[in-house]
Amino acid sequence: MRFFNTIIIAIRALRRNKLRSMLTALGIIIGVGAVIATVSIGNGAKSQVEAQVASLGQNIITVFPGSMNTGGMRGGFGSASSLTVEDAEAIQREVGGIVAVGPQISDRQQVLANGLNWNTSITGQSPDFLSIRNWTLAEGSMFTEQDIRSAGKVAVIGQTIAEQLFPGSDPIGQSVRIRNIPFTILGVLNKKGFNTFGQDQDDVILIPYTTAMRRVTRRDRLQQIIIQAASANQMALIQEDITSLLMQRRAGRDQDFTVRNQLEIAQAATATSRTMTLLLSAIAGVSLVVGGIGIMNIMLVSVTERTREIGIRLAIGAHGKDILMQFLIESIILSFMGGILGILAGWGVSEILSKYNGWPILVSSTAVTIAFFFSGAVGVFFGFYPARKAAQLDPIEALRYE
Repeated sequence: MRFFNTIIIAIRALRRNKLRSMLTALGIIIGVGAVIATVSIGNGAKSQVEAQVASLGQNIITVFPGSMNTGGMRGGFGSASSLTVEDAEAIQREVGGIVAVGPQISDRQQVLANGLNWNTSITGQSPDFLSIRNWTLAEGSMFTEQDIRSAGKVAVIGQTIAEQLFPGSDPIGQSVRIRNIPFTILGVLNKKGFNTFGQDQDDVILIPYTTAMRRVTRRDRLQQIIIQAASANQMALIQEDITSLLMQRRAGRDQDFTVRNQLEIAQAATATSRTMTLLLSAIAGVSLVVGGIGIMNIMLVSVTERTREIGIRLAIGAHGKDILMQFLIESIILSFMGGILGILAGWGVSEILSKYNGWPILVSSTAVTIAFFFSGAVGVFFGFYPARKAAQLDPIEALRYE
């Protein structure tokens, strides 16, 4: 009962100075709101990047050329092209736990069709590319292994190509010229949208990788090899097996390739957004501390203003711990009030930014819970000294205070 009465007294004390109480809580409101907003926007950006990485396919391992060491000259990714079709075939033949392998070679070319032209990405791939990338066809069909063996002049186009070169018409069966070579369009891909790096994934023409190497790029090396593992649990082992196999095929030469799995790619892609979220959250956390200092300052002023009141309460039988509890509860109420309003403000700001700027947001229940209890902890920490000072007042001196 005594504790309940103490809470009522604390609330009455705060209600006597409504404006001052609200201004005191403002620092906590701003701090908590900023934390919720920044974490929500950061989580939204992270989830968007993860979704885009996931759209590349499930359980993907990628082999990149690079990491060369020739004649004393060393280089990393992209410094050398050493991957061959035979490497891809060996991986598919000798490494267990693999669902599909896609040798890839890409180039940019000006293509012509229907009296129109467009500069786009020409990607040589295997028929397994669609299952690896979890991509489907809007219409038509994918080229086959027979097209791979014969280096067939066939193509599957993205939605952007269909819109730019075949507006208002069905592209299936029509011809598109790449390096002045006519390719028959077999299918049209479903819309994929932009990737993590802002590139239009639909602005692409897929052709058999053998055709790309012999007729379009005139190169005998692959740009990368995409492998799909049967399960996520096997990815680490498959990654090691691929590395071991390719090193054996290089007969003692230095490693001139890099093997990365989907998790590593996702971590690299989300590293920037994660760092920015932590930085902004730290800055928002500073405002919480500033808000706590504001609470301490106001509570010290309150102790000074109410010295005579404290003296009277002590004189009629109140204990020091009662006075301590009263002022501590006032501080905690201010903090929790600021925390609740800050959560609502942060949530509202996140929704507004999402609506008007198109930013993805993901409000984390964990962040909300931590922010709420941290605001309470700020109240306890910064309210304890003023409360203790009030509890230690001498009743006689307090009654004499004017």
